[in-house]
Amino acid sequence: MQVILLERIEKLGQMGEIVTVKPGYARNFLLPQKKALRATKDNLVYFEKEKAQLETINLERKSEAESVAAKMVGLTVAIIRNAGDSGQLYGSVNSRDVAEAVTEAGFTVSRDQVLIERPIKMLGLHPHRVRLHPEVAVEVIVNVAQSPDEAESQERLGHAIIPSESGDDDDDGDGFGFGESEAPAAPEAEEAEEASTGQDEGEDAGDDSERAS
Repeated sequence: MQVILLERIEKLGQMGEIVTVKPGYARNFLLPQKKALRATKDNLVYFEKEKAQLETINLERKSEAESVAAKMVGLTVAIIRNAGDSGQLYGSVNSRDVAEAVTEAGFTVSRDQVLIERPIKMLGLHPHRVRLHPEVAVEVIVNVAQSPDEAESQERLGHAIIPSESGDDDDDGDGFGFGESEAPAAPEAEEAEEASTGQDEGEDAGDDSERAS
């Protein structure tokens, strides 16, 4: 199906272009969202007549979007989820979750404005774009953690906190990472062992002296 774009559509075309799209995409998205018109003779005449006004409205909306984008630069939103030891989420974080978090941060956006190719399924810091206008997008960091404290730590460290990578390899709980068989002996035990060895060597020497006499 051919349509006339009433605004810039990413990866599709600019305002005023006539493009060919799948009928379902046109009927379910472009036409009801008033982002395009069917490319009929009457609609071409209408577009040319309204083109100047449409361009003016687009510029106004673009300017407003750029103003909001400037305020959103560097924005990080925290989303709390449970996860396994490997950092894999029990569930996922989708565009609706991100939109709600950004809205709670003071910037009203819809899920359709959050550009996520696939749901987030791991703990960590995930950069995603939010489209404020067909020509204006801003990157938002989605901080997925298991608690608010962990979210703060992840933001400070700049990476995910994964339970299985915490570095706690201590088997006997002594805090130094040694196993029972390789733990270093205490100084007192070493001294006692040396004294005992010396005493045994002295006794052995005495026995040899007596046998020689």
